[in-house]
Amino acid sequence: MDPLQQFLTSFKQWSDVFTDSYFVVDAERNIVDFNRAFFSMLPRQVARGLKGKKCFEVLEHDICKNQCIAQQCWEQKRQVRLDEINSKVSGQDQPIRFILSAVPIVDGAGNCVGALEVQRNVTDEAMVQVKYQEMLDSEARERERLAQQIRSRTKELLETNQTLLKVQRELLAYKKGLML
Repeated sequence: MDPLQQFLTSFKQWSDVFTDSYFVVDAERNIVDFNRAFFSMLPRQVARGLKGKKCFEVLEHDICKNQCIAQQCWEQKRQVRLDEINSKVSGQDQPIRFILSAVPIVDGAGNCVGALEVQRNVTDEAMVQVKYQEMLDSEARERERLAQQIRSRTKELLETNQTLLKVQRELLAYKKGLML
């Protein structure tokens, strides 16, 4: 049995624990296996005939052309993780953000024969972070606006107080002049 098939046979025994989507590619980046989570995030026309398609034909990560995660794990011969990667599912316009992990699948001689790539969809979390940061920025601007307004009004009060004190001194002087 070839090493990739050996891996798949062994992996299938515990692959149901994955709640994130995953797929397995061979050395040419052809999809040879995947889980239901991966299948269900794809439009029907893309999901049909999935095995044998190139991974970059199905998921268009913004790193596919220059920094393919499978290529990285093969070159480094270790697990690779990339955070918040912008992606699009083939046939859909809505962007998705993933945390990607890939681990090389090797034969007995240590040669890379494939890779397991796991995708964790963090789109919602990323949107919450963006909105939270926007809220923090807005609050900071509002705090600065209020602080400026307080400084301006405090300055006006101090000036009015100085004018009032001056008028009081003048009145006291006038009052003293009348009593003498």
